[in-house]
Amino acid sequence: MSVIIKEISNSDKAAKKAFVKFPIKLYKDCPYYVPSLILDELETLNVEKNPAFDFCEMQLFLAYKDNKIVGRIAAIINHNANEIWERRNARFSFVDFIDDNEVVDALFAAATKWAISKGMTAIVGPMGFTDLDHEGLLVHGYDKVSTMATTYSYPYYKEQIERLGFEEEVVWNEYRMPVPTAVPERHQRIANMISQRYGLKVLKFKSLKQITPYVSALFNLLNVAYKPLYGFAPLTQKQIDYYVNMYVPLLRWDLVTIIIKEETDEVVGFAIAMPSLSKGLIKSRGKLFPFGWYPLLRDLKGKKNKVVDLLLIGIAPEYQGKGVNAIIFNDFIPSSFKCGFKFAESNPELEMNNKVSSLWDGFDAENHKRRVAYIKHLN
Repeated sequence: MSVIIKEISNSDKAAKKAFVKFPIKLYKDCPYYVPSLILDELETLNVEKNPAFDFCEMQLFLAYKDNKIVGRIAAIINHNANEIWERRNARFSFVDFIDDNEVVDALFAAATKWAISKGMTAIVGPMGFTDLDHEGLLVHGYDKVSTMATTYSYPYYKEQIERLGFEEEVVWNEYRMPVPTAVPERHQRIANMISQRYGLKVLKFKSLKQITPYVSALFNLLNVAYKPLYGFAPLTQKQIDYYVNMYVPLLRWDLVTIIIKEETDEVVGFAIAMPSLSKGLIKSRGKLFPFGWYPLLRDLKGKKNKVVDLLLIGIAPEYQGKGVNAIIFNDFIPSSFKCGFKFAESNPELEMNNKVSSLWDGFDAENHKRRVAYIKHLN
């Protein structure tokens, strides 16, 4: 039977749930795949709930063969990013499929046709609505467990996408490193020197109430620090509020570092990490209820979790290259070691971003995963 492609409307809740749940079935026997929470993915794809739809368009497609779902893809246009970067790019995202040429051809043909109908001249991906969504196709590290901030993909994804004529556009690397038992002497010395030279101070928190006055400043700094990064568009206030409500309740306060200029209370740097939720998400199979919440809570609060995910780090441009990262490590390393973490995962970093990759010099970091965003120009 030939492949049938169905467009999924925002109001078709059953089809959207099938769209979200398809990869959980596809990867049911893969020990490295980490599912997203079904409820979170549904909210991300909900036009009424995700503030990215203030400036994004999206069309979802499901592929059927023999009356079974065999693939999915989302076509997205981020109009803000296109305006900033002066491009007419569509993005493909949420892409999963069986290893079948006919299925892959039909999925990408549907996404491409939609992009052309919107006046786009290229399609790039995998990329989400924003930089805080999943980005890049796994092309190295197939025997490594994913993190909650990334997606896994079978090796044939790369072969199929390249078969269609897509070419590498941008690369991300991921690092894994042991957590030192103590802060290296060099970092202690630089941290003390830079703190005194610029009047900088580390802030630590014990509650949401304490960090709330700094949240807006933190995200404003993120917008400035990430501005040069590929495809980045500044987060709006609605998006900031959205991410705060979604992720801040999950934070471990001992793994949040904010650096301020003491004289002005200006935020000049930050780092946010959290215990790895990979094992809990694998056990939950994407469901919170009835019992999926328990392994996640154990990962967040328990003492047996040995891996910490480094989610975000940002330093004000005027302080980059001046040793502020040493202040962050001087706080983060003792906190992580005290929590019992043995390893840290960096999550994706742009290969061209030497300022970030150089942070891991001297930490015995292994570049154990690699991701690629592919591009195809549309004629």
